[in-house]
Amino acid sequence: MNILKSNLNIDFNKYRPIATVFSIILLIASLTSVVLKGVNLGLDFTGGTLIEVRYENDVNRDKVQQQLTEAGFEKSVVQYFGTSKDITIRLGVQADKKSDEIGNMVLTVLRTGEESKVTMRRIEFVGPAVGDELAEQGGLALLVALIFIMIYVSMRFEWKFALGSVSALAHDVFITMGFFSLIGMEFNLTVLAAILAVIGYSLNDTIVVFDRIRENFLKLRKSDSKKIVNTSLNQTLSRTLMTSITTLLVLFALFFLGGELIHGFATALIAGVFIGTYSSVYVASNVALALGITKEDLMPVEVEKEGADQEALL
Repeated sequence: MNILKSNLNIDFNKYRPIATVFSIILLIASLTSVVLKGVNLGLDFTGGTLIEVRYENDVNRDKVQQQLTEAGFEKSVVQYFGTSKDITIRLGVQADKKSDEIGNMVLTVLRTGEESKVTMRRIEFVGPAVGDELAEQGGLALLVALIFIMIYVSMRFEWKFALGSVSALAHDVFITMGFFSLIGMEFNLTVLAAILAVIGYSLNDTIVVFDRIRENFLKLRKSDSKKIVNTSLNQTLSRTLMTSITTLLVLFALFFLGGELIHGFATALIAGVFIGTYSSVYVASNVALALGITKEDLMPVEVEKEGADQEALL
């Protein structure tokens, strides 16, 4: 069966209980991972020093980690940066030293006993106060985005649809953050920007589905709510899948060819597109149905014409 045809007749209602259990499991797993394991916050949020160095030849990351630990940098985090010749070193906040001094100390340690030439490519420093402020503002940005989305959807559709859309967006954000917590990838400002982009992407998909549901509520007045929602999902599925596939093609190109600096951004968007497509089909409409959405909620309000009472009396 070609899933891109417009005359699909998939019984989405049949799989709603399974989807509900699946979403609950994902949310519990994400929350557990974030609480127990935490999120690997980048320097943008924690503060500290980031140093990138390049070796003339391939280098062993564990050897670099051991050199820094023996030199007194016990809480350093060493990672490859694109190739086995490029290394990034993340150090915690050291109040008694300037970033230039820290960079020179690290470079001296790495050059000791090293035949390969080591050069510093960049060094960045973020103070702890700035990191705390960015973390607070990032969380506030997510909260404000969800509040304004709820207001917008309430004005365009109905409050039950608004709760459904916000529930789907919160679902996407929590699971994406849980994914980053589980794999231990650094969560920085670019990843936060990607999550905000995921909110916009998922909302766009949800609005398309809700538009079709509203149209069908007004056209198919003899059908019940579940049948109307199921019909609407079938009618919009081809559009949803084509949008997701074309978006993922671009994101995979960024992931594999965009370089290390954009790696986290692309990863967050790829995970967000997958989970956002799923939530547009099941989570948003599921919540609206659970709240008891009916055709009466979407029927236009009849405005009584001026003078109608007098005409009735005549």
